[in-house]
Amino acid sequence: MLEDVRGRCLRCHVLQARDLAPRDISGTSDPFARVFWGSQSLETSTIKKTRFPHWDEVLELREMPGPPSPLRVELWDWDMVGKNDFLGMVEFPPQVLQQNPPNGWFHLLPFPRAEEDSGGSLGALRLKVRLTEDRVLPSQYYQPLRELLMESVLGPAEEDAASPLAVLEELTSGDCRQELATKLVKLFLGQGLAGPFLDYLTRREVARTTDPNTLFRSNSLASKSMEQFLKLVGMPYLHEVLRPVINRVFEEKKYMELDPCKMDLGRTRRISFKGAPSEEHVREASLGLLTGYLGPIMDTIVGSVGRCPPAIRLAFKQLRQCVEERFPQAEHKDVKNLAISGFLFLRFFAPAILTPKLFDLRDQHADPQTRRSLLLLAKAVQSIGNLGQQLGQGKELWMAPLHPFLLQSISRVRDFLDQLVDVDGKEEPGGPARALVPPSVTVREGYLLKRKEEPAGLATRFAFKKRYFQLSGEMLSYSRSPECQTRSSMPVSHIRAVERVDEGAFQLPHVMQVVTQDGVGALHTTYLQCKNVNELNQWLSALRKASAPNPDKLAAWHPGAFRSAHWTCCLQAERSAAGCSRTHSAVTLGDWSDPLDPDAETQMVYRQLLLGRDRLRMKFLEDSTLDTTPEADTEKGSSATEGACPAALAHQREAAARLLEVLADLDQAHEEFQPQEQQKVAPGPLRP
Repeated sequence: MLEDVRGRCLRCHVLQARDLAPRDISGTSDPFARVFWGSQSLETSTIKKTRFPHWDEVLELREMPGPPSPLRVELWDWDMVGKNDFLGMVEFPPQVLQQNPPNGWFHLLPFPRAEEDSGGSLGALRLKVRLTEDRVLPSQYYQPLRELLMESVLGPAEEDAASPLAVLEELTSGDCRQELATKLVKLFLGQGLAGPFLDYLTRREVARTTDPNTLFRSNSLASKSMEQFLKLVGMPYLHEVLRPVINRVFEEKKYMELDPCKMDLGRTRRISFKGAPSEEHVREASLGLLTGYLGPIMDTIVGSVGRCPPAIRLAFKQLRQCVEERFPQAEHKDVKNLAISGFLFLRFFAPAILTPKLFDLRDQHADPQTRRSLLLLAKAVQSIGNLGQQLGQGKELWMAPLHPFLLQSISRVRDFLDQLVDVDGKEEPGGPARALVPPSVTVREGYLLKRKEEPAGLATRFAFKKRYFQLSGEMLSYSRSPECQTRSSMPVSHIRAVERVDEGAFQLPHVMQVVTQDGVGALHTTYLQCKNVNELNQWLSALRKASAPNPDKLAAWHPGAFRSAHWTCCLQAERSAAGCSRTHSAVTLGDWSDPLDPDAETQMVYRQLLLGRDRLRMKFLEDSTLDTTPEADTEKGSSATEGACPAALAHQREAAARLLEVLADLDQAHEEFQPQEQQKVAPGPLRP
């Protein structure tokens, strides 16, 4: 505080700041300080691209009439476009300024009231969070359970009652069933047994169904497994079929409405100069727009037989054969086609049209008008998938103007389904796992920051350059821009690990590393930075998924970087030192787009089987003293084994005993690993 003839003056010497939050994609900020005293304020200069700015500037503010004012110093990240980003603040009351002027380092704090940062009410945010924590054992412990699962699908499906799959089918429901279906499909896909697995579940479902009109209409394990299988294997195919028209709908933003109760005549363009458009005019215009979008969709679908993944075509061929054997009557001739179209159109194409973001067709959800247009298109595709059943019935009679187009499309879809299942070959049980990403399909692309390569021996400069990356099933390539003809690339088959990097390694967030191996066995690491955590997870998942079939994956990696002649994570001095952390082959997003991880998938199956262990024991083992003659079964048999012949019942009991033994072994393995983990956390003698 200074005083002169003009009054009191506050001199604030802004020296420097450190460890500021990175607000820009480069992992740095463009900080400046803003000083407030009463109604006066001044700013320092802006220092570009740093988290450790050094200003050394003196700002002087004159006191205005009124009560003594506090001093507030705010730090901001300057942005050329848009709003500046708040970095933190520190505030000193008037008595501190007068009696003990501050001098030193001070922790930055958030705004005392968040409304100051938003300019008003912040609104509300609704969240639903679930934390799932589990212990995944080394792979060899899960091998017996995996063998039981694989054996299940190779036996007679209809009579099975004690295999792991039969127990799981009886136990699971709701959200758990969908999660389990995803894990099982990935597990069997990795073993080359996805076809037999789906055939096993569909045969059991078909055998239980008496009314063909209800076939696969519930969310059974069979229905959910086929649905997740289509997402896992058919997503590139779906994108190729739907993306062009979906993009058109988003970009053109045309108003379409057939329901007179929802028509908003004020939002439509004037059709003629005679006055506002009538409902009939709006209906005719909307019908033209809808058929203009539906036509290309149906043309692409019926012409896509050759592009549909062979694994999907084989699964549908088995499904059709199974349904045809169960319902051979003439009055049920359409059931075999409805079973396929129900999955392909009602559970795959229509949901993707309705919510494109959930199927990676768009980055953002649709606005209300576009969402309504997508709903109308999805309803039409759903009606086509139903092959005309209930057309013109129900509450949505306003869809009638579309019926001629729908009926014409239905006849084309019947021919398409016949061609789709006309495929030679059969999936070999136990054959090699199918690659989840077709070689020629681009599964992800976009700008990333790539660490600049530097010769060994030079001073390390952690410089990241912006490059446009494209990932297919066979190559990860990059260039300066999408149009650039000069591209560098690395074969996906050379990838040995894809992992996150600790922020402290480069003082940057959202960095990952891709470890590749060249022809002579040397390992090379490429560091890539993403703009946010969501993009990081998506790239991690895509790269791990593309490289899932690769052999010789690394068991361990370094989450840090090699700097100043040592690894920042474990301080080992050799660049070639073995990794200090276990690699992760799977979990990033927690849904169908994750890559294969057979250990984590089997662990989840084990947890579900534990829920039914007591029921399984009571059903088959605790009453094992029962006489297994046909007469005894008739008199005393329970509903679980009623009608089963003695040989079949003995086989089921044997299978149940074997499953319970495998579960007991896994229980013991988890109990043995638990004290080891506790010892790592808190070293010292363990109590018995």
